[in-house]
Amino acid sequence: MSRNVCIIGGGMTVWGAALEASARDMYQEAGKACFEDIPGLSNKDVDGLIVASSFTERISFQTHLAPVVAEYLGIKPKNICARVELLCASGSSAIIMAYGLVKSGIADVIMVVGGEKLYTPQRWEVFYSELGTGDHDWDCVHGLGLPPPLFSMVSQLHMQRYGTTEEQLAMVSVKSRRNAANNPKAQVQKAITLEEALGSPVVAAPLKLSDCCPVTDGAAATIIACEEKARYLTDKPLVYIRGTGQATVNNMSANMPNTTTWEALKIASNQAYNKAGIKPSDIDVAQTHDCFTISEIIEYEDLGFCEKGEGGLFVQEGRSDFGGDVPVNTDGGLLSCGHPFGGTGIRQGIEIMRQLRGDATRQVEGASTGLTHNLSGLISVHTILIYGRDI
Repeated sequence: MSRNVCIIGGGMTVWGAALEASARDMYQEAGKACFEDIPGLSNKDVDGLIVASSFTERISFQTHLAPVVAEYLGIKPKNICARVELLCASGSSAIIMAYGLVKSGIADVIMVVGGEKLYTPQRWEVFYSELGTGDHDWDCVHGLGLPPPLFSMVSQLHMQRYGTTEEQLAMVSVKSRRNAANNPKAQVQKAITLEEALGSPVVAAPLKLSDCCPVTDGAAATIIACEEKARYLTDKPLVYIRGTGQATVNNMSANMPNTTTWEALKIASNQAYNKAGIKPSDIDVAQTHDCFTISEIIEYEDLGFCEKGEGGLFVQEGRSDFGGDVPVNTDGGLLSCGHPFGGTGIRQGIEIMRQLRGDATRQVEGASTGLTHNLSGLISVHTILIYGRDI
């Protein structure tokens, strides 16, 4: 059995710093918002649940998470109930798994919900937990494992090889903040000028505070369904999952042959393009993993939106903005929305769904094909989903 698979609705909490909410509260709020986005959906229609979360044992002190969340949400999944963990790509990986389960006929309607409570008990513990991102028994005990120093190195190498400038990095942040200014769910909703971005405190040179995504509490939820159920449950335009890709060629960034060309991203995106039967130039809108401004610049290149080394010029010339070649991170991305690891890929999917349905907060006119991308770990895994409108 092979069926068409749709993303038919979604909802999320406000994302922010130290929210006055427990992890339980956030999952319930995101699930409620998702049900409200699909008035025809009942909890009895949901026959599967996949929960995406990375730090639940370490920070929320809750293991065996999926059945707990099922009870929080008032659903009784009969065909799949499981948790997915792939750090920053947990949410997008959960959507890929839900897609496969629905496509194969194992389940018909799967809720994918994910998020993190990263400010419990204290924010500084997040950075110590992230030292488990790589090989904890070898690399991380020697200090490898924190993202800012790694992406500082990547930034410096990209600048040296291709002439990328600090101003071009800052332009990514300015675009992000402008896109998030009207996003009521974003952690940061205030636009900034180029001068303000360049003048923000240095975190790990050349990266400044405005170049780094914040630590975030939040959750998001979406529904993945077979086409037959989707047409019954919603009267909104259908958005299909057309292609997926995921690849890794190394665990530690120290083992990457070239830290400014992400081979796993090129492999994963080519997988997804081929499955969807499209080219990079066919993408109308994209959500990429802008954990740091340099990430988005390299992603332009390795996703095929521009030539290698031209990512800085791509943002400088407005080609990744509204009215450009492919608007990127139209809701503010990680830089402004924040990054509660398990929720990010789900938020991205919801934004692309809304863009293709035509009801996004800031709309890309006529968008019919969209892409989401996550990197995870120390630039070690790349995850791609391509979505298409019912036309």
